[in-house]
Amino acid sequence: MTSRMGEYQDAVDWLFQVRRFGPDRTLDPISRLSELLGDPQNRFKAIHIGGTNGKGSTSAMIASILRAAGFSVGLFTSPHLERFTERIVVDGEEIPEKDIVRLTKLIRPIVERLDSQPQRVHPLFFDIVTALAFKYFEERHVDFAVLEVGLGGRLDATNIVNPLVSVITNISLEHTQVLGDTVLKIAYEKAGIIKSGPCISGSGNEAIRRRAREVGVPLYVYEEDFECEEREVNSEKTGFDYVGKERIEGLELAMLGKFQVRNAGLAVRAAEELGIGEESIRKGLKKAKLRGRLEVLCKEPLVVADVAHNPGGASALVESLGVFGERRKIIVFGCMKDKEWRDVLKILARVADRFIFAKADMERAEEPEKLLEEGRKYCESEIAESIGEAVGKALEEAGEGDMVLVTGSLYIMKEAYKEVGAL
Repeated sequence: MTSRMGEYQDAVDWLFQVRRFGPDRTLDPISRLSELLGDPQNRFKAIHIGGTNGKGSTSAMIASILRAAGFSVGLFTSPHLERFTERIVVDGEEIPEKDIVRLTKLIRPIVERLDSQPQRVHPLFFDIVTALAFKYFEERHVDFAVLEVGLGGRLDATNIVNPLVSVITNISLEHTQVLGDTVLKIAYEKAGIIKSGPCISGSGNEAIRRRAREVGVPLYVYEEDFECEEREVNSEKTGFDYVGKERIEGLELAMLGKFQVRNAGLAVRAAEELGIGEESIRKGLKKAKLRGRLEVLCKEPLVVADVAHNPGGASALVESLGVFGERRKIIVFGCMKDKEWRDVLKILARVADRFIFAKADMERAEEPEKLLEEGRKYCESEIAESIGEAVGKALEEAGEGDMVLVTGSLYIMKEAYKEVGAL
């Protein structure tokens, strides 16, 4: 007899053995799968969040604001840092493992039936996980579901919803082999989530403006229609004033970093569109948290983790490190092969005193020898056998007043957190 833990691991193992990418990106698999599940995406109000960076943070802020206003809220984000269940959250609680088992048992036969049909409708990994999340949100009777786009937008599995509000955080180069090799092409893909409700955007890119005009919805752009004014941004808190439909002074975030002020502005503007009042906005922002975003793991020595994995994220990270003052920085870095990691390293090199490279425990991870060759162009660099060993080396080398920065990919964080004792 299989134990409950064994059943859960079997369910997750099955999910991860499903193909992650297919030859043709299309909404047909998720649409068909959801239809056979009763179209659960039609049973809740959706807030859809796309963009290059800041999607997770903005999603967490909006979900926290809605909860502060008294609503039941589902939150769907990806990927996860430690546990698969982190991806699907209702009212602050991760989906129980038993519900992963139960819903996988429901969905798996449908997937296998679709796979076997002559039409060859093959749901991929993210199609299945998205359908599972939507079904769980339906069962829990959530009032709102805040949904983070997985990749792009137009052809992302989450894009079968008709959102009350869509949010596009920003646009920069990422996944160029899939989304296109220019910012305009990428913006076109991101803009595909704009549908029936207003769009809140951190970018005024023409592709976004054109899409909003085509579907006839209002577009509100950061620094054109609303903005934030920094008040106090340091290593302890992030404070700002918001200027939009109303002026709200003295807002505070639990999350650190200058880049979070912009994300918060988008979240507040979305909340205004949903009719949420100042008290709930204030309370929700102060409680919103998301791991791996300029997160202090340890103070002596100072260890900071950030999941920046593309040039835009790296630039925002470098700009925000000033909140910790002038420090020697030892950077532990690991990344995926398909990322623009050379550009990321060039940006990080502006503040790096030393690099320690290592490989995440997965096939997609870039070899540290390649990273070392690039890193040596900028500063003293070395490699380690694992992320854990790299963090251990950095901790041994860090003197009083130094910083250890762990960055490059969310996929290196679990091992890094474990080494620091932050799990």
